[in-house]
Amino acid sequence: MGRLLMTAGAAIFIAGAAVWLASRFGGRLGRLPGDISIEGKNFKVYAPITSMIIASVVLSIVLNVISRLRK
Repeated sequence: MGRLLMTAGAAIFIAGAAVWLASRFGGRLGRLPGDISIEGKNFKVYAPITSMIIASVVLSIVLNVISRLRK
């Protein structure tokens, strides 16, 4: 259990560092065409639909590769 938690923590750290570095060097994740932003007088709604789809596809590919390498 400890090994699993350490691996998950390292993976989350690496993913966070990658997102942070991408934003520092001009990454546009979160501001892509298809991301919906509605601003009213007293509210703001943001739905990053395109960014969520891209993140889902990338995570699916990465987890599929990891799964195949473990077998």
